[in-house]
Amino acid sequence: MRIITSVGCSSLFFVMLTAVPFILAASRPSNALYRGGSLSVERSSADVLISEQGTFKAGFYQVGENAFSFAIWFSETLDRQKTVVWMADRDWPVNSRGSRLSLRKRGDLALLDADANVVWTTATTTTNTTAGAGEVAELWETGNLVLMDGDMRVVWQSFDHPTDTLLPGQPLTRSLRLVSRAAEGIYTTGYYVAHFNDDNVLSFIYDGPNTSSIYWPNPDYSVFQNGRTSYNSSRYAILDDMGRFISSDRLKFSASDFGLGVKRRLTMDLDGILRLYSLNHTIKDWEVSWMPVLERCRVHGLCGENGICVYKPSPTCTCPHGFEMKVPTDWNQGCKPEFNIVCNRTEVKFIQLPHTDFYGYDLNYQTKVSLEACQNICKSDCNCRGFGYRLDGEGNCYPKSILLSGQSGSHFFGDMYIKIPKQENLTGTFDQSNAGCSKVSSPKKLDRDYASGKAQRDYLKYPIGFVIAFGVAEIICVAFGWFYIHKKTVDLRNLNQGYVVVSMGFRRFTFEELKKATNNFGDEIGRGGSGVVYKGLLDDKRVVAVKKLEGLSHGSEAQFWSEVSTIGRINHMNLVTMFGFCAEKQKRLLVYEYLENGSLEKNLFSNSTMLTWQNRYNIALGTAKALAYLHEECLEWVLHCDVKPQNVLLDKNFQPKVADFGLSKLFDRGGNNNSEFSRVRGTRGYMAPEWILNLPITSKVDVYSYGILVLELVTGRNSTGFQQIGENGEGYKQLIPWIREMSSMETLIKVALLCIEEERDVRPSMSQVVDSITVACLVVKEMNEEIE
Repeated sequence: MRIITSVGCSSLFFVMLTAVPFILAASRPSNALYRGGSLSVERSSADVLISEQGTFKAGFYQVGENAFSFAIWFSETLDRQKTVVWMADRDWPVNSRGSRLSLRKRGDLALLDADANVVWTTATTTTNTTAGAGEVAELWETGNLVLMDGDMRVVWQSFDHPTDTLLPGQPLTRSLRLVSRAAEGIYTTGYYVAHFNDDNVLSFIYDGPNTSSIYWPNPDYSVFQNGRTSYNSSRYAILDDMGRFISSDRLKFSASDFGLGVKRRLTMDLDGILRLYSLNHTIKDWEVSWMPVLERCRVHGLCGENGICVYKPSPTCTCPHGFEMKVPTDWNQGCKPEFNIVCNRTEVKFIQLPHTDFYGYDLNYQTKVSLEACQNICKSDCNCRGFGYRLDGEGNCYPKSILLSGQSGSHFFGDMYIKIPKQENLTGTFDQSNAGCSKVSSPKKLDRDYASGKAQRDYLKYPIGFVIAFGVAEIICVAFGWFYIHKKTVDLRNLNQGYVVVSMGFRRFTFEELKKATNNFGDEIGRGGSGVVYKGLLDDKRVVAVKKLEGLSHGSEAQFWSEVSTIGRINHMNLVTMFGFCAEKQKRLLVYEYLENGSLEKNLFSNSTMLTWQNRYNIALGTAKALAYLHEECLEWVLHCDVKPQNVLLDKNFQPKVADFGLSKLFDRGGNNNSEFSRVRGTRGYMAPEWILNLPITSKVDVYSYGILVLELVTGRNSTGFQQIGENGEGYKQLIPWIREMSSMETLIKVALLCIEEERDVRPSMSQVVDSITVACLVVKEMNEEIE
């Protein structure tokens, strides 16, 4: 249509243009949406797409008071619950008035809020896809929402972007994950994830507010003990129409009602268990037709920090006496103490919780020690929250830095001891008043500010006479108004993202604050490929290390915040803690804890005599634990890509902490989180062969670098050039005892040599490295005791 230049015709065209979406909506088929058409939230009961045989519907689904999301669900003719199987940006619902889903003229599906701000889009414009822009969106009978171009080629499909549910025929691949809902009746992203980990194994992961860990398959067993394989790197799984599930890691199962003709869905439930459901047509309800062999209380984080899961007889969450729920409607938030712990060993005591254990986060595992000695170990460490103790003929002591994934039952042979103030009169029992693992939350009202006036684009409410008289001026004003409001909304969303980062437990610093803290960046303590590090002193008297990043990709500030918030959530005793960041204009800085003894490189390749053999063992073990955590326990797929002595820092007790572990996420990764990197990363002498041979990049590149680091740790020689031991002829006197000690380093050398194998599949995983070095440490300790 050609726009006529006269004022009257322009205004008439303007009115007609606003009516086009309504005309298209009225004429479109029920299972398809064509370019230029829209679905309106205010007509949510009528504006729906229906699959050919009526199994699925797609449209606006109410998720709270005044809040809707665009979703796909099983039709109410089959399922009385209208079970949702997919949502577009479930963490950002839209308003109940003025919102719409449009197949825009540019060729993408877009979800627009009441202020016309784009909440979600398929990003399928002509310039962004090889097949072309979207012409028609259809809801297929499989439950797949498909966007096709003019040649009926698929340019986008919902099957490639699952939320918490997998449907028959929908593959789960290396880049996809199923993420649970937050709570019953709440559709936002939850804490439990099913996806392929870096060992090619389909795993369940708890990704909580402060930490993440794998809980299925059983992390106490190896991949092969769990009946899986890590050798097939295709990372592919699918549920077929018969109810049979097959995965590339050898996981197989079938529905109890195996056969054709049954509606099924595979859902990661909010309690952290993946279940296969079959629809009972008689009662229009779902029945579980498969679930993994997994005790409910073994799901990590089920009762949150300090919370304990018990069977009464069903799984029930509870708090120890002296603790209370943080959030009454959400057990994932755990329990909080009703007292304050001081860092004074004479002012604390312990309450005993019989047959109770908290999984992981051991500070320093000890064997053959008395209960009293174990208590003293925990009392002497301000970071110790409590300890597990098992007699079992050994006397094993497990000091804990975090009390998470608590379980209690007669099958636990050990007891748990929680640190409390000496003056508290508490018993080792549970608070029964807080029983119940229910996470039911009331849907909340959508509380969001919208720009008024111009942002509400209901043009038909303007009087016709006003449109005719001021049509051209109105169009110009609307155009400028849209630009202003769009910019304002983007700014508000970026500000909101910044708030999310701050709420993660670390803060956003201003550049002037860090400039003052570092004395105008005057005390340089290190530099590397990612930037220069300066020592600083914050206003709260914390000594910090401030890194000025260099060579960042040209991403948006919002992307930078998103990546930083991911790094900020990574928490491990052998990883350097990040306190915050700075993002002002082109300036990007990260603020870390300061480690007293500097880098391993400084201590290893100097004449320092502080690195005893026991220290070297501890450094090798701690570094391995940190990398194992990044590779296997983190929700995010984090590769270090630059493991070397410069990036291993030592605290005052020479305990190692790996630094720069998240910087690969802040640099250009070539697209996504799989094994594709746009450029070679690392340092010469520590880089695995696959970087040079253009092979797929996996966690084994870090394993290779770690092997080189351990060889340097054992020999004291730099991989890029050997250093002499001693000077002025004194080297031989130092070399003799060094050679005598080498027999006890045999295991470390073997592990290191395995790590630097040319074939990546031959290299062990970091958890296998941890197990090997732990055994070696015990052997060395026994040898030292015999010598003494």
